[in-house]
Amino acid sequence: MKTKVLSLVALLMMGTVSVFAGNKTEKIEVKGNCGMCEKRIEKAALGVDGVSKADWNKETKQLELVFDDTKTDLDKVEVAIAKVGHDTPKHKAPDDVYKKLPDCCLYRK
Repeated sequence: MKTKVLSLVALLMMGTVSVFAGNKTEKIEVKGNCGMCEKRIEKAALGVDGVSKADWNKETKQLELVFDDTKTDLDKVEVAIAKVGHDTPKHKAPDDVYKKLPDCCLYRK
């Protein structure tokens, strides 16, 4: 009986670890200015398969991400964000996309 209980506990613990094994939390800098930027940045990040949380802080310019690292990585998220007009550490938004942002969203000097 004791062996069965220990086996069951071990099995449950392994199952719990495997559920959380792919989730990763990271922060990256994303250029932007306002609430419209926040919505655009978060929407782009959440559009990447595997991203479950995206929260951009306009004061710190930091995007907190929670994602499944078996499905995606930071590079894919940064590419998606750059495509909508916001620079990240590794990817610069294309000039033509950046220039189409509303005036309040233009962050390059």
